Amino acid sequence: MEPLKPEVMFRQVAGLAGDVRQLTRPFEQQVRAALAPSEWRAVKKIYLTGDGDSYHASCAAEMAFEAIAGVDCEPLSAQRFLDYGAAWMRPAAPPQTVVIATSASGGTERVVQAIERAKENGALTVALTGTPNSPVTQAAERSVVVELPHKERSPGIRTYQASLVGMLLAAIQLGELQDRYAQEEAERLRRELVDLADTVDATTNAIQAGCQEVADMIAASPVVVMLGSGPSYGTALYGAAKLIEAAGVFAMGQDLEEWWHVERFAYPVDMPVFVIAPPGRSHWRAESVAATARGLGRRVIVVAHRDDTQVSRHAHIVLPVHGEVREEFSPVLYHLFASYVAAHVAERLDRCPFQSDRPELLRSINEYFASQRQDAEG
Repeated sequence: MEPLKPEVMFRQVAGLAGDVRQLTRPFEQQVRAALAPSEWRAVKKIYLTGDGDSYHASCAAEMAFEAIAGVDCEPLSAQRFLDYGAAWMRPAAPPQTVVIATSASGGTERVVQAIERAKENGALTVALTGTPNSPVTQAAERSVVVELPHKERSPGIRTYQASLVGMLLAAIQLGELQDRYAQEEAERLRRELVDLADTVDATTNAIQAGCQEVADMIAASPVVVMLGSGPSYGTALYGAAKLIEAAGVFAMGQDLEEWWHVERFAYPVDMPVFVIAPPGRSHWRAESVAATARGLGRRVIVVAHRDDTQVSRHAHIVLPVHGEVREEFSPVLYHLFASYVAAHVAERLDRCPFQSDRPELLRSINEYFASQRQDAEG
């Protein structure tokens, strides 16, 4: 198999606006059909679970379920959901509990196991995936298939957005069927999502030069930190994952306040710190954290609205986001920088995504998973 190249990531980001424009309505139909109206109305608790990008999208969508749908929502990684975190395990799920388990590939083993455990304890399970007739759709009672045309191997970019949009549409559907919104208002929210296609285009055009400049700044750094809170915490996790997957640079996503309490004491002093700061509830804290980071000697990169002056004044480089967006939908716009930066860093370091130019690493990974399958079957 040929090694992946960073160019595939640029190509995928360029296709994101088209995906929003063309696929949001088909995804909406998938969401509408997943549960009967009476089942949507009965929901009292939502768990969102997945691994990697699917978990990051779950964290980014939590606010939408709680603020738009008005339903208690908890995002958990699949392992934690499986073994520790879900209240339905003590001793059984209330009948109004729905578990949305996300796997873009449809084959993530721990997600399949999480679905099976949820069913054993009485929760209604919904698989959210880009792959029809996959293990997660076979394990779950219902499914939402957010399938993408012309898929290609890459660190998840289009698949992340598809999963995120699927979750946001589910939150709107839930709010409508639980009578938090009239049908006209719910339709307006859906149109807001579709209309984000133009602002995705505008933002990707606006940040390209800045992302190259950021890559020049951070490529030699041993570690990078990305910070956000609320929906932007999911964006920070996703952004860190892209740097790791694409360029092999160690990066971490962290909550704004947690960084202030712990990681601000870490060396190197000039560590790059991304502050993801859409307008919203935590914008005030993003400003003070950016100021603290700059005062400590960190190289601060701010991802903020193009007209922002409060957080941006503390930045060495600003990556401007165009367009107005409610905070619940902000991850659709505020993740766009991540793949551009990661791909540019990979180019500068002459690295391939997933270290795909190292066949010995791929062999060891394949051998490990083969042994795991044999153990499970034996």
